[in-house]
Amino acid sequence: MDSRREFIERVASGIAGTLAVPSTVLGANNRLRLGLIGVGERGAQLGREALASGNTELSGFADICTRRLEMAHTISSSAKAHLDHRSLLDDRDIDAVLIATPVHLHAEQVLAALEAGKHVYIERTMAFQVEEAKRIRAACGRAGGRVLQIGHQTCSSGHYADALRFLAQGRMGSITAIHAHMYRNTPSGKPQWSRPIYPDLTAERLAWDAFLGPAPKRAFDPNRYTNWRFFWDYSGGNVVEGLSQQLAFWYKVLNLEIPRTVSMLGGVHLWRDGREVPDTMSVAMEHDEGILFTWDSGFGNNQLGTSEEVLGTHGTVMRGQQIRYLPQKVNRPDGVEALGHSRTAPNAHVQDFLECIRTGKTANCPVEIGYRVSIACRMAVESYLQGRTVQWDSAREEIL
Repeated sequence: MDSRREFIERVASGIAGTLAVPSTVLGANNRLRLGLIGVGERGAQLGREALASGNTELSGFADICTRRLEMAHTISSSAKAHLDHRSLLDDRDIDAVLIATPVHLHAEQVLAALEAGKHVYIERTMAFQVEEAKRIRAACGRAGGRVLQIGHQTCSSGHYADALRFLAQGRMGSITAIHAHMYRNTPSGKPQWSRPIYPDLTAERLAWDAFLGPAPKRAFDPNRYTNWRFFWDYSGGNVVEGLSQQLAFWYKVLNLEIPRTVSMLGGVHLWRDGREVPDTMSVAMEHDEGILFTWDSGFGNNQLGTSEEVLGTHGTVMRGQQIRYLPQKVNRPDGVEALGHSRTAPNAHVQDFLECIRTGKTANCPVEIGYRVSIACRMAVESYLQGRTVQWDSAREEIL
């Protein structure tokens, strides 16, 4: 508890951490040439954010679907199209890549990009399996100062600075619990995450084996490609999509380690459309720091929305659209409520990635946070699949 409080107060005062200086630091005015791997909805958004950040150009796109490559030229008409991301990585003029592909492909693509000498922005979650997370962490240690930014955008939000202020100087006391939830809803007949399968999505227009990657081999199935988030082979469900984002924020603020135990319950209670991942779920994570992090999520009602409540003996921090501090009068009778006021800059997380390349500063969401979040999420998935509580062996770095 004391070490965590000291960490918070050091960061809040602006003296925590050191800057990692890469072997080659670009000048502030150098134009960055970027490649984009995965040109779906999220990849296209990242590409536009990078271009909006200024002094950048998109030099290449890579996607296994020809339809997406054709659409990609609406982002940049001059960028070269690649059906294989390895061909893009062979372009020595590309400084950095943005990767927005299904999570089961992340590890191979990140490792290949780092090996090719590129800076890497990888969408959340960093890795799908424990061994993949270890390999990425090890590769970063050999990467010669290359930047790896994990796509947990909350780590670049203005809420981070506000949370540090609220948690510093003993205003929270001893924190024992974090209650988090993420609830969504969609109109009847329009299942959450379900996407239409276009008639031109044929085996001739999709590199099916490249999509499968390390996943089990299967015959061509356009539904599995289009709605990959439904299936355990390629997805961790909303644990990987949603919980990871909320975990990353508080893991960064509180410097929490991988949970000691994780339990997950739930099921497909609403959208019985062939999906394997649950649409209703509850996760409990017990941390050695004395904090129980619980998270509930569902796709059938959005009344509760997305928020977290950090519960301390002296106060509470509540984070949703806004972030605020509320004192516990029993221990802080003179404490006053406070509302966060730090703004989040447009395209903040991508902008931070580009700034790190140019200046050598540490990324807002570096590999250490990505590693811990990836493991916590995998523990939740394994708990659900195995129907039991799982434990983390920190000495052997494996799930028991």
